[in-house]
Amino acid sequence: MWQHNYTPIADNLALSTLVAALPIFVLLFMIAKMKKAAWISSLSGLAAAIVVALFAYGMPVGPMLSSIAYGAAQGLFPIGWVVFSAILLYNITVHTGKFEIVKNSIGGLTSDRRLQALLIAFAFGAFIEGAAGFGTPVAVAAAMLTGLGFSPFFAGGICLLANTAPVAFGSIGIPVITLQKVTGLSLARLSAGVGRICAPVSLIVPAYLIMVMGGWPALRGVLPAAIVCGVTFAGTQFLVSNFIGPELTDILSSMAALGGLVLLLKFWQPTDNFKLDGDTPPKQFKKVSTGETIMAWMPFILLVICVLTWGFMKPTLNKQSIVFEWPGLHNLIHKMPPVTAKEIPYDAKYSFDWLSAAGTACLISAILSALVLRMSVGDFLKVLGATCKQLVKAEFTIATVLGLAFLMNYSGSTATMGLAFAGTGAAFPFFSSMLGWLGVFLTGSDTSANALFGNLQVVTAQHLGMNPTLMASANSAGGVMGKMISLQSVAVASAATSMGGGDESKLFRFTMKHSVFLAAVIGMIALFYAYVAPNLAP
Repeated sequence: MWQHNYTPIADNLALSTLVAALPIFVLLFMIAKMKKAAWISSLSGLAAAIVVALFAYGMPVGPMLSSIAYGAAQGLFPIGWVVFSAILLYNITVHTGKFEIVKNSIGGLTSDRRLQALLIAFAFGAFIEGAAGFGTPVAVAAAMLTGLGFSPFFAGGICLLANTAPVAFGSIGIPVITLQKVTGLSLARLSAGVGRICAPVSLIVPAYLIMVMGGWPALRGVLPAAIVCGVTFAGTQFLVSNFIGPELTDILSSMAALGGLVLLLKFWQPTDNFKLDGDTPPKQFKKVSTGETIMAWMPFILLVICVLTWGFMKPTLNKQSIVFEWPGLHNLIHKMPPVTAKEIPYDAKYSFDWLSAAGTACLISAILSALVLRMSVGDFLKVLGATCKQLVKAEFTIATVLGLAFLMNYSGSTATMGLAFAGTGAAFPFFSSMLGWLGVFLTGSDTSANALFGNLQVVTAQHLGMNPTLMASANSAGGVMGKMISLQSVAVASAATSMGGGDESKLFRFTMKHSVFLAAVIGMIALFYAYVAPNLAP
């Protein structure tokens, strides 16, 4: 049995905090300053965490190795499992050519640039975020807008701005699921908390997007569409995150926004003329039948059906789960005051939900889609193999980041930083959101930021006597505003639009001011829930 010591360096909290944060500094230095790949940066951070755990905190080698393995296992399943299944489904639609029809069905609805931005960058981008995530929506939506005649700069900038509202629930809810795994809090309450913070911002993002494109004159001409888009998306985001769960929040919200806009355009069209800088003649879309369009959308329809079905059947499916105490770790480490009221053992139970996991539902929808679209077995295996090859580094990164996060948790270094953050006192809800923003800005992933800082938020909140679920939710919600300025996102937007190298720095500067402003708005919402309306907090 090994006990935590939260001030291992000269019994000084400030010095101990600097040492505890060393793995995060290494990770951020490697990815932001050295511009190394995410898997290299996360591996470097893990190496630093091992050094800190062994030599600063005196953590025994056995529990140290076991905690890394425990975190990596949580990263690969269920997190890596749903990422793999979601990307497989997306790749099937691309390989069969159905994704082109999906794009045509959206891009051919209107020639107005503002409405195209709402339809593609916001609504459809959110749909792709919910189904696949991890950079896919910016790449797909930016390429679509460029094909429609948008300048590469505006296509990239608009998609980066739009890819904020859905990020917290991306890739079948993985950021929230990761947050739950790291913190041990209720998944339902975390989903509700993130939804309650994000929904007010989602309400204004469509109008904000149009304002950025052309100011009030541009927004005035399409105000009905911006209102419909914001209300349908934000309303559905709030309801689904609070009453269903995180897995389908983005998908159902984006479908509601798409449906609302399509219905509106049946009866209304803008009467003014809007010209966007750098416009080129729009692409002519090939007309396809309603049947072809429905068939093209079938993989995503099946995804919604399967995930909903799995959600309803979860209590039954969970009976097939394999739950066991993680060897060499469970209850072998004790958490100590002041982080806890008294000395308590730190549990480590792993639940292998092989049947009830959202990734399994997603895989079933991918297999059904291959059957419906009449893919041959050979083509399916080809796409399966390509997806495995495509995601090797991403899966390794996920496992490494979770291994790093769990090692920091079980060594006590996360708790050390939490005690230091408690020094911000009453302002912590605001800084809680900004910490999430910083994490996503530098790692490029809300999932990674939640893994790194989720438990830190909980420890700090408990020390300050605040709502830990609200603070953890603020980490994820604040993080979404860092997505538009992360180096990975800017690189994806640049590659998708064939943007010149000089425009990348211009694109970063363009999004930075909006990112800081919207992150501050999230922080103010967190303060509102903490002090003005605590009864509305999760």
